[in-house]
Amino acid sequence: MISDDTDRTPLNHRGNRPWHALWPPGVPLTLDSPRLPAWWLLERNVGSFGSRVALRELDPSNGSEDRTTTYEQLYRAARGTAAGLGALGVTRASRVAFVLPNGRPLIVGYFATWLAGAVTVPANPLAPERELEAQLVDADVAVIVGETGSAAEAVAGTLRRRFVDRDSFDALATEPPIATPSGNADDLAVLLYTGGTTGPSKGVMLTHRNLVANCIQFAGWYAFERGDEVCVAALPMFHSGGMSGAMTVPLYAGATLLVFGRFQAPAVARAVSRYRATRLFGVPTMYIALMRDDEGRRADYSSLRACRTNAAPLPPAIKRAFDEMVGREVLIEAYGLTEASPLTHANPIMRARPGSIGIPLPDTDARIIDLDTGKDCPTGTAGELLVRGPQVMAGYWRRPGETSTALANGWLHTGDVAVMEGDGYFSIVSRTKDIINTAGFKVWPREVEDVLYGHPAVRMAAVIGVPDDYRGEAIKAYVVLKDDDHGRVTEADLRRYCRERLTPYKIPRVIEFRADLPVTASGKIQRHELHDRMA
Repeated sequence: MISDDTDRTPLNHRGNRPWHALWPPGVPLTLDSPRLPAWWLLERNVGSFGSRVALRELDPSNGSEDRTTTYEQLYRAARGTAAGLGALGVTRASRVAFVLPNGRPLIVGYFATWLAGAVTVPANPLAPERELEAQLVDADVAVIVGETGSAAEAVAGTLRRRFVDRDSFDALATEPPIATPSGNADDLAVLLYTGGTTGPSKGVMLTHRNLVANCIQFAGWYAFERGDEVCVAALPMFHSGGMSGAMTVPLYAGATLLVFGRFQAPAVARAVSRYRATRLFGVPTMYIALMRDDEGRRADYSSLRACRTNAAPLPPAIKRAFDEMVGREVLIEAYGLTEASPLTHANPIMRARPGSIGIPLPDTDARIIDLDTGKDCPTGTAGELLVRGPQVMAGYWRRPGETSTALANGWLHTGDVAVMEGDGYFSIVSRTKDIINTAGFKVWPREVEDVLYGHPAVRMAAVIGVPDDYRGEAIKAYVVLKDDDHGRVTEADLRRYCRERLTPYKIPRVIEFRADLPVTASGKIQRHELHDRMA
């Protein structure tokens, strides 16, 4: 095994910043991150916690336990599967696609692929065949692992790639384990497909160093206690937030993962109570679902420690309501994007500011630039958020032009509009493409949404700009009401509520009530679908 003391290269912090005054006690400004392959995140715990349960696979329909796997069993399974992948023709730098829900096969798949020196290409098992085919053609995968009869199998047939069904892949774990190989931290570890900052879906190239550095940043910031964590793993692991928050960070910390193939509020609530979960990482829509569910409201959350929420803005009203249900502050909003492995900012524990994404993590720098001139913005002025740090991607797969644009001058251009306050806290106000220009005034959708979430009858809200002959764009709000308020709260009621809290040009001119809103597998509201339906 590789020792924790193996060659380390310190990362230099880039000067003083106002957020240093807010720094959490016990968290260093800079980290001595090991330059090691990502499979080390699992291997490091085998000696100390080999008999500890690493995975409890739970049925999302009722929360019953399907299978448990210890750290020793998980590491052996990964090494055996790595040998099996080699027998299937997987070689160094081959791309291996996993089109699977959360579960032991997907987790083993990540680590086995890395142990084999290959690259993991996770994909959404619910993706339509056309979208999946486009991603796997672009990645030029050698092997596709998925469910029998699924779109993954159909795509494998179309592309004439080797297909391995879930059960056959699970059986590879019985192969004689490969010897633990050496690894280069700068090698490509994973291709994650995303819309990126602009344009169609493209592969984000994350190296082993990216993953290891961000894992250590994440675990240190949220004060993970090694060997003493029980983490709900319901975020989809084919997504960057789930890959880190539901898999690599807990495994790095020697935690027990409560693995759900999909999020179901009653089963997750029962698991938190039964297993005394310490971490419940999610996205705002998950916390809304728990508060809406009878079992979610009855659950015992007293064991929870600081819980990250990101992937979508956390409305202050939702944070306040969930913290009140738990009985103390537990939701600590953070910010990240696939291109940064994903975490770059988080609120300091015990100093969380509602509506803010917090401050940059160790070894991470950030700045705000003017959307028109590209020059640095004054404090308190909205502009594009730029970040840099050891977690930032190597680039976009086979897209040198887009890589050059996204990483211009050594900074990752996030495509998010943000504000930095004088004390160093950052807040996201919009995506650059979501800014609404109404009669010459710029309106940030989040500002309007946060006001709507403050109304006691509103469960979910999304704001977009729609064509308007007079104003250019008008503000339209899509609202989902709480069950007891259907028919009692009107469009005029909500507009009157907004009028008391917003400048007149920010008040929605159209409010449409809906039974639900379109969300991605990772819980983000899909504004583009709302735009498409308008069109």
